[in-house]
Amino acid sequence: MEARDVCGGQEALPVPVCGGQEALPVPVCGGQEALPVPVCGGQEALPPRFQYSAELVAGPGAELDPSEVTVQGCECQEPHCTPGECACLPHGENYCHHRLLSAQKPVLECNVLCRCGDSCANRETQRGLQYQLHVRPVPGKGWGLCTLESVPSGRFVCEYAGEVLGPEEARRRIRVQDPESNNYIIAVREHLHSGHVLETFVDPTYVGNIGRFLNHSCQPNLVMVPIRTHSMVPRLALFAARDIQAGEELCYDYSGMAFNFTPDSERQSGRRHGTESSGSQRKKCLCGTAPCSGYLPYDATLYKTVT
Repeated sequence: MEARDVCGGQEALPVPVCGGQEALPVPVCGGQEALPVPVCGGQEALPPRFQYSAELVAGPGAELDPSEVTVQGCECQEPHCTPGECACLPHGENYCHHRLLSAQKPVLECNVLCRCGDSCANRETQRGLQYQLHVRPVPGKGWGLCTLESVPSGRFVCEYAGEVLGPEEARRRIRVQDPESNNYIIAVREHLHSGHVLETFVDPTYVGNIGRFLNHSCQPNLVMVPIRTHSMVPRLALFAARDIQAGEELCYDYSGMAFNFTPDSERQSGRRHGTESSGSQRKKCLCGTAPCSGYLPYDATLYKTVT
C-alpha cells in the first residue's frame, strides 16, 4: 500500500512507497523539513510524541542560544567562496561535489551574514534533507530511520537536533530516567589544540527532529560531525560514512569514536564500553555487526554528581 505523507500534507513532492507497508497518518516533521518523512508499519505502536524542531533550541542551562546569530559572515563578493580568501574556509574547502572532504577538521559553513550567494558550496547542511527517508519499526530495537534511496559516501543525510542543555541539566535528566527508557541525550566533546574541551549536550526527548530515531551501530554507516554556521553552538550533522544502499537502516556510533580521532584519556574513561561498575546502566547492543561490543556505549560522566 502506498505510504501517506506524515508531514501534515504541507509538502509539494510526492510521498514515496514504504516497502509495501502503509504509513501511519501521524505528523512527524510538521512540514518543517525539505522532504516529507513518512512513518511505515501500520501494525506497530505509534512513535513517541514529541515537539518537532528541525533546528537546535536553547534548553535549561544552555549558556548560548543556538538560534542567535553570533558568527561574523564573510565578505566574499562571488557566488562561491574561495579557500584562502574566505574567512569561513580557514582550513580549505569543506565540500567537493556536495561531499564532505574530511570528518577530522573543524567545519565552519557560510551563514546568513555572509555576502556570498545561497548557491555557495559551503552551505551544504543548510539545504535540509536531500534524500527520501522514512521511520519504521526495527525488530528488537523499536523505531529506526531508514533510507528509501541510495546515499553516496560523504553526503549529508540529516541533523541530530533537540534541546541544548547545560551539563547539570543533562546529568539531572539522566539520573531521573527510567532504566528501561530510551536515552536520547548525546554529549559531544571537541578537543582543542589548547587542551580545552568544548562540551555540547543535546536532548531530543521532548523537542527534536528525525535524528532521534537513529539507532546505534558498532559498525555504522553514518558519522556525526559538529558544524558551525551562524552560532558557536555546533549543529550535529550526520554524513554517509560509506555508500549506503536503498532500504538500509541508518545508524551511527553513539560513542562518537567511529571514524573520529579520540584521545587516549577518553578511550580509557569507559565511554565506549562502560567499564565502570555501574552495570545497572548498561544496555545490550542489538546492532548485530561483527565488531559489536555487546553493550551500548555508556558515558559514566553523565551519571556522576559534580560537587
